[in-house]
Order: sequence, then structure tokens, then C-alpha cells
Amino acid sequence: MYKAIFIDIDDTLLDYVPCCREAFDMALPEHPEHFDLFFQISGRLFSEAKHGMHTIAEVMELYPKEFIATIGYPDTAVDPFKHAFRAAWGKTHTLVPGAREMLERLQAKGYRLFAASNSFGHLQRSRLEQAGILPFFEDTFISMDIGYDKPDVRFYQEALRRAGLQAHEVLMIGDSMTTDVIGAQNAGMDALFFDRKNDSLLKIIEDL
Repeated sequence: MYKAIFIDIDDTLLDYVPCCREAFDMALPEHPEHFDLFFQISGRLFSEAKHGMHTIAEVMELYPKEFIATIGYPDTAVDPFKHAFRAAWGKTHTLVPGAREMLERLQAKGYRLFAASNSFGHLQRSRLEQAGILPFFEDTFISMDIGYDKPDVRFYQEALRRAGLQAHEVLMIGDSMTTDVIGAQNAGMDALFFDRKNDSLLKIIEDL
């Protein structure tokens, strides 16, 4: 039925929380106790972005600024922390259980595979490469490269154009009902929701 699968990266292929913790500890090793605050601030802003309140590019600037201000550091500390965290983020690559096996099974079934994510392209590709799964993908569609953020239908339309595919030929798999499922469906694609609390990656692709 499908010729290709678009797959989200964070919390679908790569485990977001341990990756975030690792990047934070590398960026601010002297204050690991501030991680929960950082995670709360960044999580809120990314959630707001899903509902159109910010672009991903704006969030990337907002969360370091708000975090640094909240812990009482001077404004001059914002850019060093931001750049340190981004550099560290590009090195994180903890896989979600079953991610590699899912890719192997989908590839063996003949599906064309594409990563579809909101973030910086070079950082996401670096993470996939270090996790050893970049070669599974024919291409990577990342919001900062595409020019639009998921769930904007223009993200999916541009990804489809670059892949040379029609919407009915592609299935989207991701952990966000808003950005991955509804966004893809609004673009005319089918989508599978990956609920990490109740499902495994191998289970959700059993019928493919």
C-alpha cells in the first residue's frame, strides 16, 4: 500500500530525555541540579510551538534565554550556554528500544525510509549517524532545512516533493499526535501514533 515511511526522530528513534540530560550535563557540568528546571522550560516552549505560538527557530533562542535568566546568570551567559548545549546535543544518540530493529524490518520489506523532524538538520543527522542508523534513510527532512515546522502542512508537502512521492504513498510514524499524526493527516497522508507508554516500535509496524 505504501511506498515509503516518514519517521520522526526524537522520542521515536532517539530517546529524548536521556539525550537532553546528557547534553545539559555537558553544557553546564557544574550545575546538574538545574536540569529539571531547564527541561520544564524547554518542554513548555516546544509544546507551545506545536500549537503555533512559536516557530522552532524562535524556541531555540527562547529557552536558553529564559533558563539563564531564571537561574540568575547574567545575559552574557546565554550565548555560551546555547552554543555549548547545541554542540553537545549533536553528540547525543541514545536509541529508543526497538528503533534499529524496526528500521531493519521496514527496509527488508522494501520501504523507502525518510527521517522527518523539527530541529537543526546538521545536528539531527549527526545524531543519527552516531547512533549508526543514518544509512537506513534515503534522505532527512528537518524543519530548519525545509523552511517549515511540523505540523505545518507545508513541511509535509515539501518533504513529499523532495522525495518524489504522493501523499497516499507515504505513512508517517511519530510520537506526537499534533505534529506527526494530525500534521501528516492534514497533508493527506496516513499516520501511525507511537505511544511509548503502551506500545513498542516493533508492535506498531506488525501489519505493515
